[in-house]
Amino acid sequence: MRVAVLMGGRSSEREISLRTGRGIAEALRNLGHEVVAIDAADGRRLPPGDEERQALAAVLDPSDEVALARPETLRDAEVVLIALHGSSGENGTLQALLDLAGKPYSGSGMLASALAMNKAVSKRIFEQAGIPTPAWQLVSADAPATAVDASALSGYPLVVKPNEEGSSVGLTVVRGEGELPGALRLAAEFGSETLVERYIEGRELTVALLGDRPLPIVEIRPRSGLYDYESKYTVGHSEYSCPADLPEPLAGRVRELGRAAASV
Repeated sequence: MRVAVLMGGRSSEREISLRTGRGIAEALRNLGHEVVAIDAADGRRLPPGDEERQALAAVLDPSDEVALARPETLRDAEVVLIALHGSSGENGTLQALLDLAGKPYSGSGMLASALAMNKAVSKRIFEQAGIPTPAWQLVSADAPATAVDASALSGYPLVVKPNEEGSSVGLTVVRGEGELPGALRLAAEFGSETLVERYIEGRELTVALLGDRPLPIVEIRPRSGLYDYESKYTVGHSEYSCPADLPEPLAGRVRELGRAAASV
């Protein structure tokens, strides 16, 4: 099968996207597929086996085209695998363009991608569906610290993060009032809106689904205590247990919440 792997791009997660794309392209070639790797930052085809290094060495011109502005980059592909992280790779923009191009692709469609990338919209949907989510407040990126009503969020600590970013980019756990202005400034570097949430102490659990069937629960134990960007993508910075050590009544509840969140 002729497969195009879209990777890289121009988001704050470019580096990890290139790593993801290289691994996907390598696995597909080992399975006998015909693979072309494309840097979505400028539409360049990347050399087989050296995609990540070549892309990281490139100097990006802000005026360059994106991959889908050049039909020839995807013309021969039978399917597109999306290895992009963040911004236009996950927020429905790319998915809409691929829909218009008539190309089948991996992952969620345009609407689901757009809703899931916007944390505030996702939380509103969860609340309407009765799915528990931490108390929250959305503020503009230029809002002062006084705009945050910490008391309505059960006080400190709070979690401050960009409303439309992934991989914990720009995230801060704010332990006290004095840390809030700096956390808001950091989040504002990555978008026009900032989400402030109640901090929930507990274990880090994640549920993936295959179709509508929940897979075994994974527990994540970051060595730093916070599952941030470095803990996600640096070897040895986190430990993973699958299945998580949970009593079955609780495990069943966690699986059901994961299924419900994915199906709304």
